Amino acid sequence: MDRVAVFVDAGYLYAQGSAAIAGSKKPRTSIALDTAGAVATLKSVANETSPECRLLRIYWYDGAVAGSRPTAEQALLANSDDIKLRLGFVNSQGEQKGVDSLIVTDLIELARLKSISEAVLLSGDEDVRIGVQIAQNYGVRVHLLGIVPSRGSQSHQLLQEADTTREWTAGAIAAFMAIREPVPERSAHALAPSAATMQATIVTGVQLGDGPLVVTVDSFVSEMTEAEIQGIQAYWQSERGVPQEFDRKLLPICGQALGRNLEREEIRQMRSRFQQAVKLRLAQERQVR
Repeated sequence: MDRVAVFVDAGYLYAQGSAAIAGSKKPRTSIALDTAGAVATLKSVANETSPECRLLRIYWYDGAVAGSRPTAEQALLANSDDIKLRLGFVNSQGEQKGVDSLIVTDLIELARLKSISEAVLLSGDEDVRIGVQIAQNYGVRVHLLGIVPSRGSQSHQLLQEADTTREWTAGAIAAFMAIREPVPERSAHALAPSAATMQATIVTGVQLGDGPLVVTVDSFVSEMTEAEIQGIQAYWQSERGVPQEFDRKLLPICGQALGRNLEREEIRQMRSRFQQAVKLRLAQERQVR
């Protein structure tokens, strides 16, 4: 049976996807991705593009920040069915490196081994064109997927090389991607935990405090999306502590609540409280189910 694989350049997806729905490219920290929705949409594209083919899997290429540890979102993707996570790295300038070579290598190797007959490629980088050319020489048809305006976000040579091209509209992207609103400045009183949170705390037996550091962390966690909570749960299957992307967000927010930079012991307390609050939300979700 013929098979199709999907190759996703996450850097392109986040950059051009955020530009499509917000009018300009946004930093990763301000982008919320519904991973299940994104995966379902990619599977639908593969089925529409290659209806006679069975899906091999989706290859998701992204950069790891500060070493090889994944983000919570990456951990959630890695633990999802039909997904193969491939990580390059992000340098000190915030530039994604090593991803294009991973895409090219996988595309060529799968074509050479006749593991696929068709490929859906979500990317815009000229550097992956050589992989497309060689895969086509092995008989693979390559379908290039872009994000509006693809003529301005994808290499002209890459567009010409592909067997077919199609474009995601802003509406298609908005179905699984959103821009987070900046966190407004709030008082410690405004950050006080709700009655529902306090009741859930009594049920689960987790002791809540009422200091500004604690209520700030609790409020932050209460406003996290379900996908983010699930991502942290997936992250904890192989890693410990607070995922780096949340640690970087919490530090300035907690500093704002206290009116100064956090001391070392306060940072430790913040991280400990974050983990407790996430476990509380996971316990609440289990009770709901």
